[in-house]
Amino acid sequence: MADYTPHNIPSDSNTKEPFYRKVLKAVGITLVLLLLVIFVYYTFNSVLLLVFASVLIAIFFRGTAHALHKRTSIPVSWSLGLVIILFLALIGVVWWLLAPQVSEQISNLSEELPKAIAGLEQQVQQYKWGQKLVGEIPTPSNLMEGNNGWLQKSLGILSSTFGILANIYVVLFIAIFVTVNPKTYRQGIVILFPIPRRERAREVLDHIGSTLYKWILGKLFSMAVVGVMTSIGLSLLGIPMALALGVIAGLVSFIPNFGPIIALVPAVLIALLEGPQQALYVVLLYMGIQLVESNLLTPMVQKKMIEMPPALIISAQLLLGVFSGALGLILATPIIAMMIVLVKMLYVRDVLGDEDVHVG
Repeated sequence: MADYTPHNIPSDSNTKEPFYRKVLKAVGITLVLLLLVIFVYYTFNSVLLLVFASVLIAIFFRGTAHALHKRTSIPVSWSLGLVIILFLALIGVVWWLLAPQVSEQISNLSEELPKAIAGLEQQVQQYKWGQKLVGEIPTPSNLMEGNNGWLQKSLGILSSTFGILANIYVVLFIAIFVTVNPKTYRQGIVILFPIPRRERAREVLDHIGSTLYKWILGKLFSMAVVGVMTSIGLSLLGIPMALALGVIAGLVSFIPNFGPIIALVPAVLIALLEGPQQALYVVLLYMGIQLVESNLLTPMVQKKMIEMPPALIISAQLLLGVFSGALGLILATPIIAMMIVLVKMLYVRDVLGDEDVHVG
């Protein structure tokens, strides 16, 4: 029989980790988290958001190529090339048909907007509250005065022509590589997970890609409808530069909630040149289009993907808008869509065990 005397039993002092090691581990983990937060803070706007925009473009082309492959049995590589050619051809046709008119109208718009602003300022100054309001708003000359002017403070390197072109180049460059060979980058993410969890990681990535692809298709459809309805409505009202204003409305409708407000401002200012009654009609027109977009187009899109609460989208837009500027505001909705998929699949289903939750 074995001798189980007290001296054969390991003491707690030998099994317990020394206190200083616990302190060092805690400090190390804290430093790593702090460095991670700093890295995300300084790279989110300049790197991570640009990469995310590139991935969205790649998802659109790759998803469309797979859809064409399923319907025609054309190899995926050939489908991808055909999709890109058709997309470029579509852009070329639209540019050939609309570019002369749009460019001319935008040029006229840039000339008429200052007149409209000046006319609005004269009308508002007839009232005491208007005089006070105008005194608080910086004029165009004040915006450009001094090295510390309001406009110069608000403009960074990314707002310069070179910065914008550089960002577009980076986004397209990354999008091309991801579109041509997505498996390499997908596998690079998957191998970061433990072997038993890699299949689940692939499933989650596929679901995120499917959700974002459906969102992109729905948003492009919504943008086209808003742009056409706005152009037709403004033309019927006799508002000048209706086509340019419709193009602007369609493009900025990519930004939920804030896009229609941005599009409304130049339309109302131009309408004021025709009279206050026309401006009122323009406001009613934009409100009607927004009601159609919110109550008809958006529900049609969300039937095929996850439901995103409007309050959550607005909160994300405000947060990312303050944190990352215009790019964060533009990409807030797809980021929220991706986060909802991650939370539902990895936490609600895998951790809480709720298999009944609808992911999309």
